[in-house]
Amino acid sequence: MNRTMNPLRELEALRRGIDQVFAGVWPSYDRRGSMFLPGRSARNYPRVNLWGDSEKFTVEAFAPGLDLDTLDVTVQGNLLTIAGEKKPLTDVPAEAFHRNERSVGKFMRTYELDSDIDESTVEADYTNGILKIVLPKSEAAKPKKIAVSAG
Repeated sequence: MNRTMNPLRELEALRRGIDQVFAGVWPSYDRRGSMFLPGRSARNYPRVNLWGDSEKFTVEAFAPGLDLDTLDVTVQGNLLTIAGEKKPLTDVPAEAFHRNERSVGKFMRTYELDSDIDESTVEADYTNGILKIVLPKSEAAKPKKIAVSAG
């Protein structure tokens, strides 16, 4: 039998083997939550675009399927933290899945901004899976225009 090596098939077989080892040693292991194990891609969720100008920072976080009751957006000084949880959408047991690529679990990301934020005027909105946060800079952090007089 001439079997051509398929790297993707081999990696998938390795992943399944690792899942079986974890399930044997750790009975509560659920590979649906493995994307959110500490040290893995929970560090990269949600994916964000972050930009700023002289007045404010704007964050757009791609975060479909969030449970809004668990969503927590906090600002302290120049730190923005987004935390929450993505819960499973169905009650299907893990062993019934043929493919399960949607990650679930708790997450938390903290972003250090270049300037302090006026915490009292921060706005956040979650629409169509996008969390948009507008973070006005504090007055002390905004650039000041200095008038120059001719001598």
